[in-house]
Amino acid sequence: MSDNKGTYTPARAEYIKKHMEKLDDIKVRVPKGKREYYKKAAEKAGLSLNSFAIRAMDYLIEMENLDK
Repeated sequence: MSDNKGTYTPARAEYIKKHMEKLDDIKVRVPKGKREYYKKAAEKAGLSLNSFAIRAMDYLIEMENLDK
């Protein structure tokens, strides 16, 4: 069985478009060299850099009671 995960089809494009409509973008700028530092930490945690950043933000909000 072949893996066509990366194959472009109009149906795949439509799925991606619908999925992306459910998301907001945030651009984060970090000092030179820190991107790799954060990426390695995310990998050690078994997460993507995106998931790692979201978890870190959620954690700080909860720990500092910033959601009230």
